[in-house]
Amino acid sequence: MAAAGVVLTVPGLSSCQSVASADSRPNFVVFLADDLGYGDLASYGNEIIQTPNLDHLANQGMRFTDFHSAGTVCSPSRASLLTGRNPYRTGFYYIAGSGMHLKRDEVTVASLLSENGYDTCFVGKWHLSRFDRESSTLPTPGDHGFDYWFATAVNAFEGPENPNTFFRNGERVGEVEGWYCDVIVEEALTWLRNRPNPDKPYFLYICSHEPHTPVEPPDSYADAYDNERVEQLEKATLYGQVDRPQRDINSLKKYYYGTVTQLDNAFGNLMSGLDSEGEEETTLVMFTSDNGPEAPVNLEESRGEWDDFSRDRSFGTPGRWRGMKRYPYEGGHRVPGIVRWTGKIQPGSINESLINGTDFLPTMLELAGVALPTDRALDGVSMLPAFQGRHLERPGPVYWFFPAHEDTYYRMPHMAMRDGDYTLMAWLPTKDPEQLIMDWLKTSELERFALFNLESDPGQTTDLSATEPELLGKMSEQMRAFWAEIKDDSPYWDSWKMK
Repeated sequence: MAAAGVVLTVPGLSSCQSVASADSRPNFVVFLADDLGYGDLASYGNEIIQTPNLDHLANQGMRFTDFHSAGTVCSPSRASLLTGRNPYRTGFYYIAGSGMHLKRDEVTVASLLSENGYDTCFVGKWHLSRFDRESSTLPTPGDHGFDYWFATAVNAFEGPENPNTFFRNGERVGEVEGWYCDVIVEEALTWLRNRPNPDKPYFLYICSHEPHTPVEPPDSYADAYDNERVEQLEKATLYGQVDRPQRDINSLKKYYYGTVTQLDNAFGNLMSGLDSEGEEETTLVMFTSDNGPEAPVNLEESRGEWDDFSRDRSFGTPGRWRGMKRYPYEGGHRVPGIVRWTGKIQPGSINESLINGTDFLPTMLELAGVALPTDRALDGVSMLPAFQGRHLERPGPVYWFFPAHEDTYYRMPHMAMRDGDYTLMAWLPTKDPEQLIMDWLKTSELERFALFNLESDPGQTTDLSATEPELLGKMSEQMRAFWAEIKDDSPYWDSWKMK
């Protein structure tokens, strides 16, 4: 492993040509929204929702148009962001629970940075282990490299106002006054201002509850969207070709729009606090989402289990892309991605490179002068060429999987692969009702494919399998090989006894 004082040379970034000591390396701030869609920000084309602070971040830095979470649902994408590995490699076939967790032997970017002279802090939604269960021995954020942490194991399911499920460094906190996004920003800034060694570089990772369900912002935010203009604009909003409920839920959309603006305001408070520290030119800020937007479900699908504080208030949009949260189609994992590094990244720039959630670890380690782990497969690449304004050339395709769960495996494709403008979707065989999902995943082979060109067909409506058989053959062979590798590399959870 590289020593903390290794010399780092970044071609093309003249202001950081020679990073020769630990205290001159950049700080890292990663802000992860929850269930925020690709089309939910004004800077990504949303004409309804006001997001001035995130739009300002885009004006200060770089906005990516082909940025992706590594998973199509919460826990898998979070595991990949920290490890640089496809979520199936880390055992995240679905969300944390029933024994599924980020194993202790996984190496995270937080642990590597902490070992090499960085202060590390996590605040917000963890969702990589149920550390909140009584007598739990599962790893906490502290076990994965965060020196200081203030976290909920999952979302604020009792509501984002006055959450009562936070733990601070392993100790239950009790009820905290305020809304979730404001609470975590305040905690993050308090940690930053009170670090015992302020000369050390830091990694601050902030994960919001918003705009995940339950969607319940302060009235002032929601009421701002209760008007005729919103009514008219909403009629043109796209929802990934996913069926909307037959019942009328239009009166509930103001809550989602208000929540996104509330999140934007909290993010603005974070940036004001960060910049007041006078380290703008030495701090790399990255904003994104953990997957595509949640979708309201049909009454038949919900079986009466969802009230109007939950999915019925989910009005997020993937823009022109097909699919929503959970779907391997493009809209399930293409998300906003905005990066600011004052003096290093061209303000107001736009980059069309394909970036994936697995790319955070190699990017931060390269800038920190820390060697990549060599004892395990990594799936990410450094974003630095894109930061320099170039097109990032990836060494191979990128893959996404569906969240393996009894309610979702039959609704959608099970795997997606991107190579340039083309995306290949694949299906596994139908699971026997008596077969465990774990056994089904470990023994099944890909049996059906569909090929799309996203440049000409962003809605993934026209299957090109019959018209481009050579490309289909090449890509399906690559996908089969990767699926075989993943099955061999990924763990088997004996505790995950789901059918």
